Amino acid sequence: MQDTKPSGVYGTPPAELAEVPVGAIQFSPLIPGSGRLEGQEDGSLSLMIMLAPPGTVERRYTIALALRALAPDASLTVLAPKDKGGSRIAKELKGFGCAVAETSRRHHRICTVARPGLPVGLEDALAEGRPRVDEALGLWTWPGVFSWNRLDPGSALLEQNLPRFSGRGADFGCGIGVLARAILASPQVEHLTMIDIDRRAVEMAERNVDDPRAQVRWADIRSGTGLKGLDFVVMNPPFHDGGVEDQSLGQTFIRRSAEALRPGGSLWLVANRHLPYEAVLKGLFKRVTPKIEASGYKIYEALR
Repeated sequence: MQDTKPSGVYGTPPAELAEVPVGAIQFSPLIPGSGRLEGQEDGSLSLMIMLAPPGTVERRYTIALALRALAPDASLTVLAPKDKGGSRIAKELKGFGCAVAETSRRHHRICTVARPGLPVGLEDALAEGRPRVDEALGLWTWPGVFSWNRLDPGSALLEQNLPRFSGRGADFGCGIGVLARAILASPQVEHLTMIDIDRRAVEMAERNVDDPRAQVRWADIRSGTGLKGLDFVVMNPPFHDGGVEDQSLGQTFIRRSAEALRPGGSLWLVANRHLPYEAVLKGLFKRVTPKIEASGYKIYEALR
């Protein structure tokens, strides 16, 4: 009888390195609308192709989730650039009790295994990589989320210098909710839309920001937000995509904020000092004011 179990894919493996079956379920938390690998039934998948995350804890957690979701003897292919965890994949898979076939192509390591009947060490990897309360932050967080185990210095600087907002606003790239909590400290804020591309960040933000004025959305801001007439937008925009610097990300965030703000509305932005955002800000906003520069970061207020 033909196996009717679905196949899965995690991330966007290069097509020339791994063939993803048609109809495979996407499980990456960084692709809005994807399935939730944490909730996939044990033994329910027939195959998995995974572009492995670069962080060790996150990668081992994700591989453990995949092994748990795969049926015995089902195929798992895990690949990553050699300098972003690829050189460690084979050892990690062997640690789970897998017999590994490994190849190298185009600066990637590609490992293929058959899911053993009784993988070992899954529970330890799952426990290490699952959500937890960080005592230093005092917040729920999740390995793999941006700045998951420390307060990002750019966000910290912006948090310390935010004005008391009023009206309706948005937090673009909200992460686990650090800036949102500071924004909502003002009783004059009527509503705050929090948006992040990482489902895990969204789930943590929902735990960390217990306020009826806040709405958290899992979405890619590059695709548009649908927001209009806002009084303010706050952001610490990303400037890496897949581990590679991409300055267009922050520039797109700025454009989306201009689309969402009403005339006279304000954008508060923090960025690394070297990032060239001034030109796009001045092209979209009637007044751009540098507010503070410290510790390699700069904060701007821009009025629409």
